Amino acid sequence: MRKKLLILVFLVVWILVTCFALLFGLTYNWPDYLHIDYGLPLTWGTNTLSTFAGPVDNWSVNISNLLIDTVFWLGIMTSVVAVLLYKLKD
Repeated sequence: MRKKLLILVFLVVWILVTCFALLFGLTYNWPDYLHIDYGLPLTWGTNTLSTFAGPVDNWSVNISNLLIDTVFWLGIMTSVVAVLLYKLKD
């Protein structure tokens, strides 16, 4: 029972960490270029809010970086769960 509860708690926490990492945005406010980059460890999306020419609302999404980020976070989760299943006794 302890093993199942520990794995369940880990999965819930890790899902929250994954959502936070994928939706994390850093704002860059340069004098002629205001944009927000989303994603950790790779930037998968950029929302451009202002450029030298004036205000804009432009999104650029890199699907391959989003897929790599998702595989990275879910790969870590799978590895940890496999270790927990192997190491912990029921």
